[in-house]
Amino acid sequence: MTRKRLHHVGIVLPSMDAVEHVMTMFGFEKDYQGFVEAYQADLIFTKYGEHESPIEFIVPYEGSVLKEFNGGKGGIAHIGLEDDVESVRREFEAKGLEMLEQKAVKGTDDIIVNFLRPKYSEHILVEFIQKELKVEVHRHGIVAPAETE
Repeated sequence: MTRKRLHHVGIVLPSMDAVEHVMTMFGFEKDYQGFVEAYQADLIFTKYGEHESPIEFIVPYEGSVLKEFNGGKGGIAHIGLEDDVESVRREFEAKGLEMLEQKAVKGTDDIIVNFLRPKYSEHILVEFIQKELKVEVHRHGIVAPAETE
């Protein structure tokens, strides 16, 4: 397996008030906010520079598997690495290791994700993130990768 780029660090917090408090305390600015259906949680990503990685704040709703993370207090939940999510799943399964999901799930607007079960990685939850390829269909039926920003 090749070395992966750190995409983000995920931190569960119990409320949006807690997120605002931490962001204000450390001078973070919001880059993106969204909702992930698969985990019933709001996500807030911080802005980041060229040689930085964002922080993902996760605020779970009632009924979310994340609501009782660390006794409901929250904390550092995972690290996110960029990779081809399905290739990673196949590679780990070939070694007898399991992912949390049978197949990748939709994350934020343009990514899919899956997690390696932490029992295989010294109890560190590792998320693998892949930007979804956006395509355009031209009038002659040609499919081409869409321009990215």
